[in-house]
Amino acid sequence: MKVFCGRANPTTGSVEWLEEDEHYDYHQEIARSSYADMLHDKDRNMKYYQGIRAAVSRVKDRGQKALVLDIGTGTGLLSMMAVTAGADFCYAVEVFKPMADAAVKIVEKNGFSDKIKVINKHSTEVTIGSDGDMPCRANILITELFDTELIGEGALPSYEHAHRHLVQENCEAVPHRATVYAQLVESRKMWSWNKLFPIHVQTSLGEQVIVPPSELERCPGAPSVYDIQLNQVSPTDFTVLSDVLPMFSVDFSKQVSSSTACHCRYFEPLASGRAQVVLSWWDIEMDPEGKIKCTMAPFWAQSNPEELQWRDHWMQCVYFLPQEEPVVQGLAVWLVAHHDDYCVWYSLQRTSPEENERVHPLRPVCDCQAHLLWTRPRFGEINDQDRTDQYVQALRTVLKPDSVCLCVSDGSLLSMLAYHLGAEQVFTIENSAASHRVMKKIFKANHLEDKINIIEKRPELLAPADLEGKKVSLFLGEPFFTTSLLPWHNLYFWYVRTAVAQHLGPGAVVMPQAASLHMVVVEFKDLWRIRSPCGDCEGFDVHIMDDMIKAWEEPRGCLMDGIPPDPGQHGQHRPPEAHRGQGGLLLEPPLQAGCVLLQHHTRPQRGIRQPPDRRLHCGVPLSHWRHHHGFHTP
Repeated sequence: MKVFCGRANPTTGSVEWLEEDEHYDYHQEIARSSYADMLHDKDRNMKYYQGIRAAVSRVKDRGQKALVLDIGTGTGLLSMMAVTAGADFCYAVEVFKPMADAAVKIVEKNGFSDKIKVINKHSTEVTIGSDGDMPCRANILITELFDTELIGEGALPSYEHAHRHLVQENCEAVPHRATVYAQLVESRKMWSWNKLFPIHVQTSLGEQVIVPPSELERCPGAPSVYDIQLNQVSPTDFTVLSDVLPMFSVDFSKQVSSSTACHCRYFEPLASGRAQVVLSWWDIEMDPEGKIKCTMAPFWAQSNPEELQWRDHWMQCVYFLPQEEPVVQGLAVWLVAHHDDYCVWYSLQRTSPEENERVHPLRPVCDCQAHLLWTRPRFGEINDQDRTDQYVQALRTVLKPDSVCLCVSDGSLLSMLAYHLGAEQVFTIENSAASHRVMKKIFKANHLEDKINIIEKRPELLAPADLEGKKVSLFLGEPFFTTSLLPWHNLYFWYVRTAVAQHLGPGAVVMPQAASLHMVVVEFKDLWRIRSPCGDCEGFDVHIMDDMIKAWEEPRGCLMDGIPPDPGQHGQHRPPEAHRGQGGLLLEPPLQAGCVLLQHHTRPQRGIRQPPDRRLHCGVPLSHWRHHHGFHTP
């Protein structure tokens, strides 16, 4: 059945009604996910295969039939591995119907229909009995329910229910065990992704400092984990304050609890500094002996970093402490990992947890609203003093003592820069309630609540009375809009400029006055796998999955397979170097597809053409992406 979906166009700001399949949102979720990256993860696949073989052998050695329950089967890959390893029967549970349908086809294509039953249910709805989904409990439990945080996809409640209702006591589990590790660090760069720093502005009257409101300073920040590729963070960006600490383990072969818990680790700081950030990752052991291990550890925590497996579906975690705290080398403290059924968070304790009543703090929640308005990268942008200095230089070239400024960006500090640099009057449009509240707090903290006028409405609804009957002489934006998912969506600024044209005075300056998009075709060493067809995976044919994703992508024309197939060889892919110089690449979110990088520069009013080194750079430097994702330009 077709349904009409109302979707905001981030470029125009208008709502567009589109006819979509009823499963469209789910289709897009899978098509944009990292399924291909998981299936291309050789290290993951082989460790699972080894663990499954070992588990089946242990059951067979006891003279038992090997009955497997595979929760979250996806393509059915792990179930097919189990049957190939000698399992007598597999029950493959998949709640997402389109994926379950694909699994049925893949299982049939590979000749396992007589040994694998795909159950299209949530595992908590699976029944046991003569008339149930499974005739009896399984004695081997296979799952891949993990995200970068380990438990964020509901692994704990799923395991808890499975042990109570679906598997035998002390069953074999693959993986057998998971361990979460943490390392305490000081990092001004990472801390800038969570807090608003004082911002210095050089004016004709001396230095002015924009200070954060006390609510922002006290706020513990966003509750969600920040998952990143720690291998791409420069060691110079942080100072290690602790050894790598094993925080807690989960034994998947025994009853698992999803209740809130905390785990404390006593340690002596390796250096004195400010405890700000906890870096965290996990590993899984596929067998009870721990001989088959798959680790997410960054290179500095690996015994053999040369064999580091690149993957994007599992990365590493950055957690921010609620507040930075000083630590002294050799003076012991306790790092505490807290978790509920889906989330992990950390705190630092200076006294024994047994004596501290606050050892069970509630999960941190943002109460300043800035973390709801700004993403972590946006915090980093605002805290970038070099970026601020460039804006100040540009504003000096266009501001006059009688300038009437109108700023159009979500949660931008440009209006404050304009005021401090001498504008006569400054207005800022904040068309969301969240940005309005946050900016009011920032203006109040800097005693500017009566100096800068906040207008809470959409730009096209602006009336002369909102501007006190004045004409705008300087119209400016970063531009940054919270609805912009891709760089070019910020071109919404030009629609806004058109909408407010009647309020601009003669000779009004628009800043930015122009934008240029820069593209370059590149070869990624690893990132292309996210969108590359899988074909055969560990000897199993999963082309059906590739075809399903392609069918979901094509109607929208916004996604791609990462590497275009050869003409006449549909579904086959070649290594990326075989496609150098070929055209016809479809553009999707460029820094995910692995094919096109974009930069855009902005410059102020016509007639003031600054040299390249003084243009405002709002994109992603190519040098940054060469360092972080290992590509070169063909």
